[in-house]
Amino acid sequence: MSGNELFETTLPVAPLKIAALESCTELAKKVNEHLVSFRKARTVGVASELHFNGYFDDSFLIKTSCIRFGTGEAKGQINESVRGVDLFIMVDVGNYSLTYTVCGQENHMSPDDHYQDLKRIIAAATAAAHRVTVIMPFLYESRQHKRTKRESLDCALALEELVKMGVSNIITFDAHDPRVVNAIPLHGFDNFTPPYQFIKAILQAEKNLIIDSSHMMVISPDEGGMNRAVYFANVIGVDMGMFYKRRDYSKIENGRNPIAAHEFLGTDVEGKDVIIVDDMISTGESILEVAKELKSRKANRIFVCATFGLFTEGLDMFDEYYNKHYISYVVTTNLTYRTKELLSRPYYIEADMSRFLAMIIDSLNHDISIANVMDPTDKIQKLLTEYHNQQNTLK
Repeated sequence: MSGNELFETTLPVAPLKIAALESCTELAKKVNEHLVSFRKARTVGVASELHFNGYFDDSFLIKTSCIRFGTGEAKGQINESVRGVDLFIMVDVGNYSLTYTVCGQENHMSPDDHYQDLKRIIAAATAAAHRVTVIMPFLYESRQHKRTKRESLDCALALEELVKMGVSNIITFDAHDPRVVNAIPLHGFDNFTPPYQFIKAILQAEKNLIIDSSHMMVISPDEGGMNRAVYFANVIGVDMGMFYKRRDYSKIENGRNPIAAHEFLGTDVEGKDVIIVDDMISTGESILEVAKELKSRKANRIFVCATFGLFTEGLDMFDEYYNKHYISYVVTTNLTYRTKELLSRPYYIEADMSRFLAMIIDSLNHDISIANVMDPTDKIQKLLTEYHNQQNTLK
């Protein structure tokens, strides 16, 4: 049975609605456009109009707001009825561009502020909605996923709190440690990755890539990203390598043990295009040092791919490394906030996740298996075949 036939013969759980917090409105609009397009392309003849009430709406977005008092306290508000709907709440906890006022002082919103606003909207919805799913692409406190000595386990606590509030499913992307799902083993938690979107973005940017083990290699910048790099390398049919971070555990700088050196494990990279894959770029220091080390080993073009581009220390170092030809491109998704300065850089490429996210929402609303959505292998192979065919046509 084809994808469309499956959707046309399976009833939705309930009418679909998307509540996008202010932090996530741009992405939500693109997701909504795809959903509207998907559904208007279908013919639903076998089901009654009652079951498909609102199925062909021009928009699934509903308006929400988190109103602030002068003290900085707030309340969440949903501006239309959500009774009986399948509600998807979208939030970007990394969007620091938003501000609020406390006693006349302007503050930028932190992940803690966004998480509190998420809970406010959940609290406003759970008594009436049929089902609530939270879409949090950058998982709140995902970097605090394990305990060292006397520390809080913030990510696990947040997940427990959300399900206790009535959230049925949590959707995230490239969680820093997917094992955090163990905090809520009896509830829905789906962790998606963007290898297809990365490869698509790279192939659109460069038309003369030779994708084989003699001309290309995939690198993990640390041991924690091994699984990500192994899959990436296997699916495109090239070798992979890995750096491991040798840290100085006698010091603490900016809340962490500084990296003393990067050691490389893998085959020769000389003359090869290299794709470095990671879950996030924070300061970028680590991944840029890896790129510099690869260039010292005479690698050709270097593509840096990260699901989340945070760039917490700005872009100066990336500009410098690009001008020195240490990196050719930086690819990140549009799942979290990006500055106008980043979007204007000649080396930056966006991996658009909006269609993929719309497919996830559509599948969940119909209670259809998302196994095919989660496994992009066939789509990647098809993409590579089309790329090779285009290259052969141009010869």
